Amino acid sequence: MSVESTEEATAVASAEELVEAAVETSEEDAAGKGTSVSRLEEEGDVAADYLEELLDIADIDGDIDIEIRNGRTYISIAAEDDSEGLESLVGRDGEVLEALQELARLSVLSATENRSRLVLDINGYRKERAGDLQQIAENAVAKVKETGAPVALEPMSAYERKIVHDAVADLGFVSESEGEGAGRHIVVSAD
Repeated sequence: MSVESTEEATAVASAEELVEAAVETSEEDAAGKGTSVSRLEEEGDVAADYLEELLDIADIDGDIDIEIRNGRTYISIAAEDDSEGLESLVGRDGEVLEALQELARLSVLSATENRSRLVLDINGYRKERAGDLQQIAENAVAKVKETGAPVALEPMSAYERKIVHDAVADLGFVSESEGEGAGRHIVVSAD
């Protein structure tokens, strides 16, 4: 065998090994994603069962929908008619909704021993609130442009702060969370 044919054979063997390794890696990645999706689906099922029991106990009608997107489980509860019972589960400024979300997360933790980042929405409250938060971010950026001074926003939940941080970043400005506990809030600035 000549030196050239030995080099070619080695190159072909190396290329075949690379392809084989790539296939194995993509199969492992697919299996890992499958596990992740199935874990999220399990979280959704556990939380939905828990929430359905709560609705039954409270004698409140609502349809539960589970959706997996962006590595999170989203659960929404909606009623065909304007059910005041569901509105009471949102509470003032979404306080009851936040508590129910934490209870649903605890039910998932108890059943699966996995911490969950599931998001609960009732009657579209979070979707509507996201629009409000976008407007709050835009107003804060406008005020920073006008005055040049940082603007402190009202305290809000971690989920709401994330929405505002993203909106402020999309507008080309900087935001940081400050404070602790229930007083944690965002400060928007130009730099």
